[in-house]
Amino acid sequence: MAQLSDDCFAFGNTLLGVDAALALIAERVHPVVEAETVPLARACGRVLARDLIAARDVPPHANSAVDGFAVAHADLDPAGETVLPVTGRAAAGHPLGRPQRRGEATRIFTGAPMPEGADTVMMQEDCVVVGGTVRLKPGLKLGANRRFAGEDVARGTVALARGRRLRPADLGLAAALGCAALEVFRPLRVAVLSTGDEVREPGTELPPGAIYDANRIMLTALLDRLGCRVSDLGIEPDRAGALAARLAEAARGHDLIVTSGGVSTGEEDHVRAAIERLGRLDFWRLAIKPGRPVALGRIGGTPLVGLPGNPVAAALTFAILARPLILRLAGAEEPEPLTFPVTAGFSYRKRAGRREYVRATLAREGGALVAAKYPKDGAGILSSVVNSQGFAIIGEAVTELRPGAIVEFLPFDAVIG
Repeated sequence: MAQLSDDCFAFGNTLLGVDAALALIAERVHPVVEAETVPLARACGRVLARDLIAARDVPPHANSAVDGFAVAHADLDPAGETVLPVTGRAAAGHPLGRPQRRGEATRIFTGAPMPEGADTVMMQEDCVVVGGTVRLKPGLKLGANRRFAGEDVARGTVALARGRRLRPADLGLAAALGCAALEVFRPLRVAVLSTGDEVREPGTELPPGAIYDANRIMLTALLDRLGCRVSDLGIEPDRAGALAARLAEAARGHDLIVTSGGVSTGEEDHVRAAIERLGRLDFWRLAIKPGRPVALGRIGGTPLVGLPGNPVAAALTFAILARPLILRLAGAEEPEPLTFPVTAGFSYRKRAGRREYVRATLAREGGALVAAKYPKDGAGILSSVVNSQGFAIIGEAVTELRPGAIVEFLPFDAVIG
């Protein structure tokens, strides 16, 4: 089993840029999960632990792409119609059973193996059948409507690469190769904990000054979508000793701990102190808004990600930082989520040196995609995520954005659903 390097989270205490943080994760974080074999029907969403090498061609034989007539192209008159006798029939699962002779045609159906000796198929709509013969139009290209053996996947090639999170189409391809099971990484075991005296369980009475716990429900759902096996540790009040005990217990049975709240520098922010007491903390003050305070550390050999308490900040830092970290720990090798350029339909001012993620919705105006900023942009306004489509990314060098400028847009669907 691969392990985290000792300096995995040794990122320092300075304000770190987003790109530098992601580069460090890519360089220093490695899978912590072992492989297991599961039936194909249970493999969707799992991470492939070994390259799937094609043991056979897909398709296994040359076949017809259409219903029509299989012929040898050399038998066709390039200047006029060709009339050939129809001497056989081939259907999917029912090959002709003999080589096709020169000067004859075979009635063939989609997916049927191409008869030996035939190299071209004319669609039935372009043919005229008269008695036991078929009349073929001129101009048909050599190899028309013929699929080659192995044109989908060639024998001996990598059909699915190690580290791929398996999708339904991937399972279909594995099935086409004859696989009944796949070797995948076991799910990452993640403990999720909310902190704070003010946080209450939804469905219970809400006393004055309290709020319902939105973060834990949201983070659990995000982890579920990444294929993690989540343990819900509930809510821990702002008590340093009890919090430390809870984290120590969680570290013994999980591959990762994700907390929400308590990671800033206030008197009631105890997550940092608990990690320092139990293991090692490399507090990560990230040059990002919303969500600068993010704690990364280890309790024994178990990494911990401490996300901010404000729900939008928690969602953003999960998307940008925790998500790639989790995928790496789980053995997944995924490209960065794709962004695309859009036109800013709003003005915006910010300080230099910090990357800011503005919640926005897209509309098409005159053929261009224009991003409209959500009117409320506080880190606690979770409805801004519900009612927006993604983040307009304002780079570190920008201090003033004017309408008409080009910004990169990161859809929520790519990172938080």
